[in-house]
Amino acid sequence: MRVTPFLVGFVASLAISSGAQARDQISIVGSSTVYPFATIVAEKFGQSSGFKTPVIESTGSGGGMKLFCKGIGVEHPDITNASRAMKSKEAKLCADAGVKFQEFVVGNDGIALSNSLDGQHFKISIAHIAAALAAELPYQGSNLANLSANKLNTWAEVDAYTAKRTGAAPAGLPNIPVSVMVPPPTSGTRDAMGSLFMKAGWKKLGLDGKGYKKLREDGAAIEVGENDSLIIEKLAADKNMFGVFGYSFFDQNRDKVQASIMDGVELNFENIASYKYPGARPLFFYVKTDHMGVIPGMKEFINEFVSEKAMGKDGYLFPAGLVPLSSADFAKQAAARDSL
Repeated sequence: MRVTPFLVGFVASLAISSGAQARDQISIVGSSTVYPFATIVAEKFGQSSGFKTPVIESTGSGGGMKLFCKGIGVEHPDITNASRAMKSKEAKLCADAGVKFQEFVVGNDGIALSNSLDGQHFKISIAHIAAALAAELPYQGSNLANLSANKLNTWAEVDAYTAKRTGAAPAGLPNIPVSVMVPPPTSGTRDAMGSLFMKAGWKKLGLDGKGYKKLREDGAAIEVGENDSLIIEKLAADKNMFGVFGYSFFDQNRDKVQASIMDGVELNFENIASYKYPGARPLFFYVKTDHMGVIPGMKEFINEFVSEKAMGKDGYLFPAGLVPLSSADFAKQAAARDSL
């Protein structure tokens, strides 16, 4: 690694600025979806590498990006996990603060619309989700100037509205209230839901424009925090309630919840890997390159994470619900790893 005057100054600041001591432990923030995978890797790393186990905080993808891009130095995290790609405005925030980074794709995931095993197993379209959760809908024609407050209160009403707009046969959804727990705005899963379910579903309804972006605030869409375990508890307690979260968490709780079939495609390993499932998405982490060689163990941790033994088809993250990359995609990540 080439030593630049900037890096020399950074190293010096770690040791002497305000009496601070250089950290001897990697600091990681970000996605609650990637958190379980990063935690498993961190524990393996701490047990076998001779370095301290990294400290990981589940802040949500958006929250992690803000912390990560704020600056360089021991007070800022070294790595941020994300369940969606970095946004252009976040990249600008990093650039403005002098933060250089390397992106890694660690595997694939799928967004589940899930409910209790005691509830009806939904077979729906992403158009149903858009109609159920959008704050406003057109009730006459497709003129978006005629948008008004969403008044579809039950899934049966959502079903009838969707069938009318798309020309598809009704899905036979029940006459129960629309009640869906959704991730907070800081969550990468919320961003992915907005793109893969809401935006794409909006188009299936024959609509253009940005009306899909704002979710209902009348109790049908319920914002919850990054604690997915709490969502599972609520779903188990109310068979008519739904929740949105990642495949890995659904996979770990199959004894309590089920995932809706989306546009005729089941949420499973094969359909995520092939991207047949409408809610399939990649998972990421971002490394602050100016912290490489300064914070002990960073290179070794990345070598542990971006490896066949962790991310591969027979890797130790597979039982935790990570859907591995294709061989070609893994080779790209390994090349990025080796370039650091």
